[in-house]
Amino acid sequence: MGDTNQELLRSWLTKATSDLRSAKVLGSAEDPVLDTAIYHCQQAAEKAVKAFLVHCGVTPEKTHDIRNLTIQAAAHEPRFNELITFAAELTPYAWEFRYPDDLAETYPTREEFDEALLQAQVVYDFVLNLLPKEARP
Repeated sequence: MGDTNQELLRSWLTKATSDLRSAKVLGSAEDPVLDTAIYHCQQAAEKAVKAFLVHCGVTPEKTHDIRNLTIQAAAHEPRFNELITFAAELTPYAWEFRYPDDLAETYPTREEFDEALLQAQVVYDFVLNLLPKEARP
């Protein structure tokens, strides 16, 4: 992997790390901000999978659909298929609680957030373990 791709890979992982940290901080605050925290769970998983795609020489598409990104990643590493359910469940958090909607709940429950955080952490750790140590932030 060239220096430019290595830097891009590290940048995606750094952003994923920051999103995961943001989710944890917002979710554990005295007055937790779960709608924003759950969004960062989605973002952490999305950026981690995109980092893996960069590692494989693939330019990730501009999408929030972690399921589709995971399917693309599975073409390079079949174990990504084990993450399809988590990817599908995390994907809607890119938009679900970000805007007010008179017809829907605009805040996740503590249980929804806790599950999303667990799923994001699993995806992040899975990707990190596939990548070379020197790519880690």
